[in-house]
Amino acid sequence: MPSLRLGLNVGYSGAKIELPLEMIQEADRLGAYVVWTAESYGSDAVTPLAWLGALTRQIHLGTAIMQMPARTPANTAMTAMTLDQLSSGRFLLGLGLSGPQVVEGWHGLAYGKPLGKTREYVSIVRDIFRREAPLVHDGEFYQIPYLGADATGLGKPLKSILHGRPDLPIYLAAIGPKNVEMAAEIADGWLPIFFSPRHYAQTYQPQIEAGFAKAGGGKSLANFDIAPSVPVSVGKDVNNARNLVKPFLALYIGGMGAKGKNFYHDLACRYGYTDAANQIQDLYLAGKKWEAMAAVPDDLVDDVALCGPKERIAERLELWRNSPITTLNIATLTIEGLRVMAELLL
Repeated sequence: MPSLRLGLNVGYSGAKIELPLEMIQEADRLGAYVVWTAESYGSDAVTPLAWLGALTRQIHLGTAIMQMPARTPANTAMTAMTLDQLSSGRFLLGLGLSGPQVVEGWHGLAYGKPLGKTREYVSIVRDIFRREAPLVHDGEFYQIPYLGADATGLGKPLKSILHGRPDLPIYLAAIGPKNVEMAAEIADGWLPIFFSPRHYAQTYQPQIEAGFAKAGGGKSLANFDIAPSVPVSVGKDVNNARNLVKPFLALYIGGMGAKGKNFYHDLACRYGYTDAANQIQDLYLAGKKWEAMAAVPDDLVDDVALCGPKERIAERLELWRNSPITTLNIATLTIEGLRVMAELLL
């Protein structure tokens, strides 16, 4: 059975950005594969990676994710190539569209037609990486060079001055069925949140296989990185360990989106937790956050996280080893959590 690679997900900041530098450098020393940063509507995902690239030696540097509405495809490609060269080829480009609340409420752009936008965006970024010809793209969402009614007419196709890696890996964050299928088709890897190995066969496998079939060319699990973010909470008391994960689940299922437009709520429903998901959302949106946390089922926590003493985590880890994932990106609050997972995986 092939070994799982270990990744570390450090997320985005609160009111002040404080990188867990000791933990990241320990992950680098232990041989972890990648550290991922994130962004929402505060700290960005790129600046911390530039900082970390200078303070680490071998660990890959990934964005999980760079929000596509925040940057033109060309700007994303420029950033990716620059960080990749400065880090001696360690950069992994993770992209995602984010959700309607952030896209329209923060970036001030229309959210609609996410599948078409993502497909065009990735295509443009790949064309820039390849440098096979000056960039030309005539799509529904992106027109390069720009030829709109307000154009100067002076734009011309350009080719990147910087010679980037043509095959720089692109990952997509996706949880909805159509988005997952597209990730399997056009990306090199997939960054799922709240991944459940127990529910993979019925929830994701059909979409992954359909995406591979559309891609053609022998694309399969052998050359596609499934890299979920997995909360890890180490402690002697299982319930206490679970309780450290429940606020995170309550926030996303209850508060990351409006009713009818919350992808994380919908995912919990697809896992069979519809009643609990509805209760969590109702409580959270009513401002009853503690009650929402208490409403998160223990079984749901165990489906998507690794909690408890080392021996229990080792036992539950077999579910993940027997799934098709290839990189297990842990989200943990303590360096002990990192060391336990490194001992079990590395």
